[in-house]
Amino acid sequence: MSTLHQTPTISANEQARALWVSTTAFTICFAIWTIFSIIGVRIKQELGLTEAEFGLLIGMPILTGSLIRIFLGIWTSRYGGRLVYTLTMLAASLATFLLAYATTYPQMLLAGLGVGIAGGSFAVGVAYVSPFFPPEKQGTALGIFGAGNVGAAVTKFLAPLVLVAFGWQAVAEIWAAALLVTAIVFWFTTEDDPQFRARRDVRAPRKSFLGEFEPLKNVQVWRFSLYYFFAFGGFVALALWLPRYLVGVYGFDIETAGMIAAAYSIPGSIFRAYGGALSDKIGARKIMYAMFAVSAVATLILSVPAGQTAGAMPIIVTPVVFVAVTFVLGFVMSLGKAAVYKHIPAYYPSHVGAVGGVVGMMGGLGGFILPIAFGYLKDVTGLWSSCFMLLFAIVAVSMIWMSVSIRRLKRRAAEMPAGAFAQ
Repeated sequence: MSTLHQTPTISANEQARALWVSTTAFTICFAIWTIFSIIGVRIKQELGLTEAEFGLLIGMPILTGSLIRIFLGIWTSRYGGRLVYTLTMLAASLATFLLAYATTYPQMLLAGLGVGIAGGSFAVGVAYVSPFFPPEKQGTALGIFGAGNVGAAVTKFLAPLVLVAFGWQAVAEIWAAALLVTAIVFWFTTEDDPQFRARRDVRAPRKSFLGEFEPLKNVQVWRFSLYYFFAFGGFVALALWLPRYLVGVYGFDIETAGMIAAAYSIPGSIFRAYGGALSDKIGARKIMYAMFAVSAVATLILSVPAGQTAGAMPIIVTPVVFVAVTFVLGFVMSLGKAAVYKHIPAYYPSHVGAVGGVVGMMGGLGGFILPIAFGYLKDVTGLWSSCFMLLFAIVAVSMIWMSVSIRRLKRRAAEMPAGAFAQ
C-alpha cells in the first residue's frame, strides 16, 4: 500500500479542514445536482411537457453527472483534487446560472447537461480526501464526506420556498451563487492533497491517460461497481420512486408521500458517516455481508404483491409495515455505500481517482436506470411490488458473487506469505 496515505507531515488540522470543507462543497453540489426535482415541476407546467419529456429533463443531470465521474476521477489523480474540484464547481455554477435564462426545451436539456457536472464532484472529493487519512481512518472520513448526499434534502426543503416567493429562475440563480461562493472558499481554504504534492515535489513521471484505466481490467472493480449500483443507485431510485408508489398503492396524498420520501432520504445520507466508522472498526466486508443479508430479507418482504389497482391494500404489507421495512432497507444501504468506498483506497491506493470514478459512475447510473426499470416492470407485470423483485435479484447476484470471490481470495491468501492478504 502506498505510503503517501500515511505521510507523517499531515496535521490533524489539515485533515479536518480538507474533510469538512470538501464535505460542505459536496453538499452544495448535491443540492445543485437534484435541483430539477423541485423546479422541474414548474418547468413542466410552463412548457407543457409530456411525462416522457419531463422524465428526460429531470434525468439528464443524473445521467451526465454519473458518466463524467470517471473522467473527473482520473483528472483528479493527474492534476490534483483542489484544482479539479474548484473547476468542477465553477462549471456547474455557470451552467446552473444559465439555466435561469433558458426558455425552450432544448435549452433546458443543454443546461441540464451542465448542471449534471455537479454530480461528478463525488469522484473528485473521494480522490482528494482519502490521501489525507491513514487506511484505518479512511472509512470514517469517506463516510462523512459521502453524507453530503443530504444536499438533496436541502433542495427539497428550501427550493419550494424560494420558488413560490420568487419563481424557479430565482432558485437556479441563488443555487448557482451559493456554489460559486463555495468554489471560492474551497480554493482559498484548502491545500493540494498529500499524494499529489508528493508526485509534484519529486517530479514523478505521470501515467499515460490510458494507463489510468489499467485497474479497470480487474473484475474486482466491476464487482465493487455492482455493489454500489445497488447501494447508491438503489437508494436514489427508491427516493425518487417512493412518492409514486405510496400514492399508487396506498392512496396517500402527494404531500404525505413526499414527506415520507424526504424522511427516507435524510437519515439514509447521514448514516453513511456511521457506516464509514463501522467499516474502520469491524471491517468493510462484514458491513457488506450485513447489508446484503438484511436487504435480501427486506426486498423479499416488499416483493409481496401489494395490489394491482390504486388504493388496493396488500394482505401482509400494510402501510406501516411498508414504511418500516423500507426505512430499514435505506439504513443498511447507507452503511453499504460507505463500506464500498472503504475498499477502494485499500485495494487501489494509487488509482483512487479512476476506480472511484468508475464505481461512482455505476452507482449514479443505477439512480438513472432503476426508476426507468421500475416503471417498465410496473407496466409489463401490473405489479407495483415488481420494483422490489428486481432489487432482490440484484442483491442475490451481488451476495453470491461476493461470497464466491471472497472464498477464492482466501484460498489464494493461504498460499501467500503472512500479511499478503488485504482485507
